Amino acid sequence: MSSSPALRTPAARRVCAALAAAALALTAGACGGTTKDSAKEDDGARTSGAKADPNAATKKGLTVAFLPKQVNNPYFTVADKGGEKALKGLGSTYKETGPNSATDTSGQVGYVNTLTQQQVDAMAVSAQDPGALCTALKQAMKNGVKVVTYDSDTKPACRHVFVSQASAEALGRSQVQLLGEQLGYKGDIAILSAAQTAANQNTWIGYMKDELKKPKYKNMKLVKTAYGNDDAQQSFQQTQGLLQEHPGLAGIISPTTVGIKAAAQYLSGSKYKGKVTLTGLGTPNDMRQYVKNGTVEGFELWDPAELGALAAHTAVALSSGQITGRKGEKFEAGDLGTFTIGDDGVVDLGEPTVFDKKNIDQYRF
Repeated sequence: MSSSPALRTPAARRVCAALAAAALALTAGACGGTTKDSAKEDDGARTSGAKADPNAATKKGLTVAFLPKQVNNPYFTVADKGGEKALKGLGSTYKETGPNSATDTSGQVGYVNTLTQQQVDAMAVSAQDPGALCTALKQAMKNGVKVVTYDSDTKPACRHVFVSQASAEALGRSQVQLLGEQLGYKGDIAILSAAQTAANQNTWIGYMKDELKKPKYKNMKLVKTAYGNDDAQQSFQQTQGLLQEHPGLAGIISPTTVGIKAAAQYLSGSKYKGKVTLTGLGTPNDMRQYVKNGTVEGFELWDPAELGALAAHTAVALSSGQITGRKGEKFEAGDLGTFTIGDDGVVDLGEPTVFDKKNIDQYRF
């Protein structure tokens, strides 16, 4: 991947002020109904009485496995390559494994079990389902494997640290804010999501719905949420179906890189181009042509390579005993800087960037 300007530079940002002010940690809504009391129990389960030594030497020669929701998905390819590069610089070994389908939850469980049997030092997992992997991940932790989730979380008790793209609230609300600006705050809208069980998608959608309750969105109505299962063909067909069912649809939010690209592909070749506003989460390389041909005005994302790199640094810091996953612990992540663990063992990468005609050619990923 070519180098690109840092996504967190002020000149690159256009995310609304509410994004910057949003809470730094993933809230209880992302944890399958976790309460404050059970969150404390979860914290104890994750850290197992271990004590962090921030001055401990960084271990080398570790094996860290990346288990994305779906291998050969362009988004995860970029993210995991970022993890691979970081691990190489840290003197450890990278490996990647995982299912070919983003909805093969049982398959993902099987890969967790296999990695545990192989006695990897740590694994970075993007969970297809918040609860389905828990038994396997808890067994991995009992066997001494450090478990990091990235991109999509499990329940807090089932991993040590979750590396989040940004706060869930910020991501959910900012996508609605962006679409609202583009639509002039009026019209029927739909959401094109990934799988119905995807924890990150459902958490973001929850905040989208809450954002829509604000008075300034009184003339915007969410008419349907569709699911393309992070499959290009299914997402394309779901976009077509949304417009057949709601021909007066004004806008679509797709908080998935596969979904937004497929929706843009459909819109660009249809009578709805320029009439239906599309935004969400996408990569500049996937969306460049659609921004330049007028199908999409603007969309947002973080740098997935940085997300993968932060997951790698977190896994090594855990394996080195520099952190345990408790709130307030700090660790260094190379060029990415210093990070602090927040509530429920969550670390946020930072703020996403809005990409449009003015800046999209500055980014190559």
